[in-house]
Amino acid sequence: MTSKSHSKLYSRPGFLIRRLHQIHCALFLEETKEFNVTPVQYSLLSVLEEYGEMDQLTLALRLGLERTSVAEVIPRLEERSLLERRVNESDKRMKMVKISRKGKNLLKKMSDLAAKAHERTIEALDESDKAVFLDLMTKLVKENNEFGKAPFKS
Repeated sequence: MTSKSHSKLYSRPGFLIRRLHQIHCALFLEETKEFNVTPVQYSLLSVLEEYGEMDQLTLALRLGLERTSVAEVIPRLEERSLLERRVNESDKRMKMVKISRKGKNLLKKMSDLAAKAHERTIEALDESDKAVFLDLMTKLVKENNEFGKAPFKS
């Protein structure tokens, strides 16, 4: 990967981050193929399980995704009865979303396989390097969050 013609490209953080993300998505889909759930869908369901019912904008902010992206994912999960949507009683323009019992069961079944995909993504690192790598990625995300198209808000 470090041939002279590619060395500049392969030393760029943006390229490496994008490539590692591609690799992780492929590993996630390989490990969890029997469930037909994308990494974004899994993350969305995970946030709903952890934080409970919320409006779609808050959900998008917690995921660091654009509202339109979340609005495209939700109907697919709703069709599979993995989440439920309703109109907010106090603001009829707002849609509330919560994970369904079926969605919770799916997350439980997928949990070990999703964790395996995460582990496979960084398995080339020893334990101390894994911790450092995750700390550094967290720092970069926090310090640069405001520059993202859809800033993450916990």
